[in-house]
Amino acid sequence: MSGFFGCVSRNECVNDVFYGTDYHSHLGTKRAGMAFYTGGKFVRSIHSLENGYFRNKFEDELPRFGASNMGVGVISDSESQPITITSHLGRYAVVTVARIDNIEELTAELLEKRYHFAELSDSTINATELVAILIGMCDSIKEGIELVQRKIKGSCSLLVLTDHAIYAARDKFGRTPISIGKNDKGYVCASESSSFANLGYDFVRDLGPGEIVQLSADGVRVVAPAGKRKQVCSFLWVYYGYPSAQYEGINVEDSRYRCGAAMARTDTDISPDFAAGIPDSGVGHAIGYANEKGIPYKRPFVKYTPTWPRSFMPQNQKMRDLVAKMKLLPNERFTRGQKIVFMDDSIVRGTQLKDNVVKLLDAGVKEIHMRISCPPLIFPCRFLNFSTSRSTYDLYARRVIRDMEGRDNIPDSVYEEYANPDSPKHKEMVEIMCRHLQLTSLKFLRLDDLVRAIGLPKCDLCTHCWDNSSYTE
Repeated sequence: MSGFFGCVSRNECVNDVFYGTDYHSHLGTKRAGMAFYTGGKFVRSIHSLENGYFRNKFEDELPRFGASNMGVGVISDSESQPITITSHLGRYAVVTVARIDNIEELTAELLEKRYHFAELSDSTINATELVAILIGMCDSIKEGIELVQRKIKGSCSLLVLTDHAIYAARDKFGRTPISIGKNDKGYVCASESSSFANLGYDFVRDLGPGEIVQLSADGVRVVAPAGKRKQVCSFLWVYYGYPSAQYEGINVEDSRYRCGAAMARTDTDISPDFAAGIPDSGVGHAIGYANEKGIPYKRPFVKYTPTWPRSFMPQNQKMRDLVAKMKLLPNERFTRGQKIVFMDDSIVRGTQLKDNVVKLLDAGVKEIHMRISCPPLIFPCRFLNFSTSRSTYDLYARRVIRDMEGRDNIPDSVYEEYANPDSPKHKEMVEIMCRHLQLTSLKFLRLDDLVRAIGLPKCDLCTHCWDNSSYTE
């Protein structure tokens, strides 16, 4: 996904930006960066996260940012950022949480107008640089951001650091969040509100879809009002969000408890000894399940993380799988001869879950009942860098469907049949998954139950990866 943090203060704020950005480390895996305006100039630093952690990479550099009272930071799932630009609007730095579905079309349009690109990511156009160029094509930062919102298909939330303020803009349909906080010295804006409390900021509000604000140490000025249509990414509550975060006033962990409880209410045909969560994001779901079912919650899996980076940090898939395997340890005291119902947030590629099941079988689990806290992921995401194709990356549900259909070119209408939880094709697909993963039973949370667990109207949620529905214009 990616996440950012910005601060404008009457005092020096380098440490606040450093720690505030670090609190978004669960949202990005590839690169990170910070930019500050200090002493009449912009100072920027970018590092790879593929072989280390944000704090380790940037801590020694903090003195070079001086006593700046204005800065932004980003944990990115993709390209290098922040991008700094000098244009007729002056000097500014841009960070984004974005997936630009029409990046090739926009690139061709800019090249035709004789613009050029300096920053490349793996020989491809840097999406944040493209956004920065679009902003500079207009007569003001406000007009530039509005051009970005009109031109981009996909999603793009962003921060723009200038020499006098920070502009924050949420993407057109609010798919990715921006929260504002304050203390007596200034204001912060971030992808997650959970970064505020320990830094001494009080939550103020979330930006609305498409809203643009200007932050100074003295206040927040609305530059462009929020739009009416909203489609927040549902996966924020299922997986991405940190348990302490809240989006649209709805706490992540609380929503996960409700997901687990909804699964428990439909499970009348099994009698497990206890419930367990696949760590870490499955834990909240499992506690909700156990509480509703009236059975114990235990930890037959524990994570050993002191020396291991996150499982999907290495870009090499073989290394990602190895790291995931090495850091998850079964506890045989709670596995031998047991009937266990497990909760996990989702099945994406299926390989990690399959490895975990093999571990459990080796550890003597008698019955493995897997409960997934969302429907099968069938439609690749068009709006975030999730469930999209990489070189060896493919959605497990789509692979199973292709095998069942015996063909590659399957129309969306057929995939939609499999997405319907009441259809025979859906039932057969889940049965095949269950056998392939060597499970005693497998169930997915229904979409209507997930929507109720989140607590927003379905029309305010993006559920594209499950049912192929979304606003695009």
